[in-house]
Amino acid sequence: MPLDSPIDRAREVLRRTFGHDEFRGYQAAVVEEVMAGRNALAVLPTGGGKSLCYQVPAILRDGLGIVVSPLIALMADQVAGLQQLGVAAARLDSNIGPDERERIWRSLGEGGLDLLYMSPEGLMAPNMLERLSNRPIAIVAIDEAHCVSQWGHDFRPEYRMLGRLAEVFPNAPRLAVTATADARTRDDIRNELRLADAREFVDSFARPELQLSAERKAGQGHGRVEELVKERPGRSGVVYTGSRDGTEKLAARLAESGVHAMAYHAGLDKQLRQDRLSRFLDEDGAVMVATIAFGMGIDKPDVRFVIHADPPASIEAYWQEVGRAGRDGLLAEGITLYGSADMAWAFRRIDEREVSPEVKQVQVRKVRQLYSMLDGMNCRAAAVRRYFGEERVEPCGQCDLCLGPPEARDATEQAQKALSAVHRMGGRFGRGRIVDHLLGKTKEVRPEEAALSTFGLGQELAATEWRDLIDQLLFEGLLREEPNDGRPLIGLGDAGVVREVYRGERRVQQRVFAAPARARKERRGRLGAMTEVAPADRPLFDALRAWRKDQAALQAVPPYVIFHDKTLLEITAARPTTLDALSHAGGVGQAKLDRYGAAVLEVVAATP
Repeated sequence: MPLDSPIDRAREVLRRTFGHDEFRGYQAAVVEEVMAGRNALAVLPTGGGKSLCYQVPAILRDGLGIVVSPLIALMADQVAGLQQLGVAAARLDSNIGPDERERIWRSLGEGGLDLLYMSPEGLMAPNMLERLSNRPIAIVAIDEAHCVSQWGHDFRPEYRMLGRLAEVFPNAPRLAVTATADARTRDDIRNELRLADAREFVDSFARPELQLSAERKAGQGHGRVEELVKERPGRSGVVYTGSRDGTEKLAARLAESGVHAMAYHAGLDKQLRQDRLSRFLDEDGAVMVATIAFGMGIDKPDVRFVIHADPPASIEAYWQEVGRAGRDGLLAEGITLYGSADMAWAFRRIDEREVSPEVKQVQVRKVRQLYSMLDGMNCRAAAVRRYFGEERVEPCGQCDLCLGPPEARDATEQAQKALSAVHRMGGRFGRGRIVDHLLGKTKEVRPEEAALSTFGLGQELAATEWRDLIDQLLFEGLLREEPNDGRPLIGLGDAGVVREVYRGERRVQQRVFAAPARARKERRGRLGAMTEVAPADRPLFDALRAWRKDQAALQAVPPYVIFHDKTLLEITAARPTTLDALSHAGGVGQAKLDRYGAAVLEVVAATP
């Protein structure tokens, strides 16, 4: 029976090639728009299937699908996955040798490729555009499109060249896709990529499979990271730090404690980076300790946790980075450690950048919004979704603040005392000295300081409580921290807001930091329930994973390229005995059924 419409044909490709019964969210609407030859901008959550929005039309439409991607690792990952599905896909980048490059061009000349992945610099090279401009182009997809925007969290100047694609390929639909873009970033994407006429699709930013938590850290927080990782044995994870040195030290500490951990950053030898990336993708339970550049677009579906040893610079960056966990739809965790020193460091980095005052102002506001979420009192997931413009957002019910609502007390009077002390001390001291001053415990105090009305005025709080309050006042912008060569000084923040607190027009609510053990237990319990296999099914699940690992080794690809864990879980639960029954498992398309079906059924039959 003939398929009547483009979207019907798209659904058939989705089922036969990718092994999925139906599109999710806005996927069908985006595909339909592109199939009609129209431009589009799609903002879909990480793990929400953005790539299908251009892969399916590229397979169906006449000509070559061009995909612009920022990282070689991302391109290699997607191409390997497509080739497993029987899709004619290739990439052109600096790692492709002359012989392979020639083979790709020969395939292009014969019309034998559906998708070609390239970096923006590679695509916009004059000779490349000339060679491609006289070929039929099915679609031009710009992945990670937020990179084009100076308001976004990962601005890349080379992305701004891509506006020219409107002239080079005037008859091809262009699709910009990203997982994280607020309204201002979306406007920038439209302007820079010449997509003024493009229909915009913005899906919910909800990630119900992610359990979010955050906690203030002591010092570098490396000891706490070690505790968190060791509480999750055998689970694959990513730990983000803010510096190359931090990745090396933390990876070494984890490795010494028995964790299969590796460091990854731009300062490593290129081959060593590639080897470590391959190990992370191939091996179960590997933990990558990396700078924030790592992982963009890495489609490793079984990352069970992302830990920020150092926080990112914005909510956009946070949501993209924690979103690298749980891409298979199973429950995963995003845990962030943060402190006021991290926030001060973020402000210093912004101040050092050679950008306009307007851009700096926006970036400073984004930092404050991030720390307001991290140190806030209400549902974290809801705060993120509201940040991206979603309305009528309900609490997630599973983040640390939902499971263990923090206690709070009115600390307005104590905040007034702290602000007064900082003012009277002229912004010339750090937090330790301010706390000693409030407690009246300053060693060898000078008479002029002892005579101040704030000296010894804070006896009602302990030193640790004053430190917590000073941190909160820093997060809220009531105080600011100057670097002072590594010995930061505390001064007053926004003058207008400080006056409101002095006058009692603005109340300060201080969190009481005593994370309920019940909430931690509930989080661990839910995570275990979603990711563990029933004892009776464990032998078959392990046998399927062992078979998958052998297949991956033979083909030199990551195991998840063969089948995701989620697919193996479905097979384990269903125990199919025929190819038709196996085809109903998610992720088992026709090519994989033909290639692996008989072997999978043998494993099922041979395992009790």
